[in-house]
Amino acid sequence: MTSTAAHMSHTNGTHAAGAHADTHAPPDDTSCVLVVDDDPATRQLLASMLARDAYRVVQAENGEDGLAAAYEHRPDLILSDIQMPRVNGIELTRRLRADVSMATVPIILVSGLHETTDKIAGLDAGATDFVTKPFDRAELWARVRAALRTRDAFRRLESVQSILAALANAVEAKDPNTQHHCGRMASLALGLGRFAGLGADDLEAVGYGAVLHDVGKIGVPEHVLLKPGPLDEDDWAHMRRHPGIGAVIVEPLQLGRLVAPIVRAHHERWDGHGYPDGLRGEQIPFGARIVAVVDTYDAITEERPYRKARSSDEAREEIINGAGTQFDPELARTFVQSLDVAPAPARPDEDAFVRGLTVEVG
Repeated sequence: MTSTAAHMSHTNGTHAAGAHADTHAPPDDTSCVLVVDDDPATRQLLASMLARDAYRVVQAENGEDGLAAAYEHRPDLILSDIQMPRVNGIELTRRLRADVSMATVPIILVSGLHETTDKIAGLDAGATDFVTKPFDRAELWARVRAALRTRDAFRRLESVQSILAALANAVEAKDPNTQHHCGRMASLALGLGRFAGLGADDLEAVGYGAVLHDVGKIGVPEHVLLKPGPLDEDDWAHMRRHPGIGAVIVEPLQLGRLVAPIVRAHHERWDGHGYPDGLRGEQIPFGARIVAVVDTYDAITEERPYRKARSSDEAREEIINGAGTQFDPELARTFVQSLDVAPAPARPDEDAFVRGLTVEVG
C-alpha cells in the first residue's frame, strides 16, 4: 500500500471532503464509525458500505491521522487496517487502549494477512475483532453490529458507574470531614488488590466496595456524623447500622452480589468483635478485609475536627499491631509492604471501569 498526504473527511456514502452534502445523510445521533486505511479504494469501499447502513463515517488515511480523528470525533467503532506506514493498526490499537477514555471503544482490525501471529498481536493490543480482506459484506455488517451492541452495553455500565460515584459523593457531601475519602479508598484498595494478585473481576468488586463502603451513612443522622467529639453509646448504635444500610442500597445493583458483602462486612474484625454480624477470620469476605485495612490507614493519616492527622509510619505501626486481632494478619503485613513499592500499573486486561474508578470519585 502507498502512503498519501494526511487527510480526513466526513462521508455519507463515497463523498470526500468538499463534496456536496447528501440530502439523505443520516442524522448526527447515529453511530459514528472511524475508518482508518492508507488505501483509498478500500477506505472508500468501507465508507460506502457503512453509509448505506445509515452509519456516520469519518475517514483517516494513516494511523497518525486515525489517532487524531479518534480523539476529535469520539467514534462508536473503529475499523482499521493493520499494515500502514509509521503507525500501523496494532500500534494504533495499543495507544488507544492505554487511555481509559478509549478503553471500551470497539476496534475491528481489517487486514489481508492470514498469519496467526498478527491476530495474536492484535488481540494482545486490545482489538475487539478481525475482518480479513477480501471481506464479505454480510460478515462485515454482522461484526460491526455485534461490536456496536457491545459498545451500547458498556455505555449502560458507564452510566451505572456514574450513579455509584454520585452515591459515594452524596455521602461525602453529607460529611465534609471525609472529603475525597472515597477516591483515596479506591486508590489504596485497588493498589493493595493488585499487590495481592487479584484478577480483574475481584478487583472490580474491591474497587466498588471501597468507593461505596460508607454509602449507608446516608441513613445516619447528621448530628452523629458531624459530632466534633467522641461518639456516645446512642451515637454508636446509629453508626453501627451503616454497613447494613449500605448493603441494602447496593444489593439491587448489577454488581450487588459481589459488592454488597464487602460493604456489609468492612467493619468486621479478624477476632470476631466487629459489626454488624460478628464475623471472624476467613468468614469475612476477602474484599471487606482489604477495605478494612485501607479504611483504617486513611482514617489515621487524615485530619478530623477532634484530632490531628498522624504520620504514615504511625498508621503502619497501628495496622501491624492490629494484625491478627482487628485485621487479617497476612493482609495487614502485605499492605504495609505495598506502601514501600511503586504503584502497580493497571494491566491491559483489566476492565476499563476498574481503571476509571479513581478518576470518577477522586
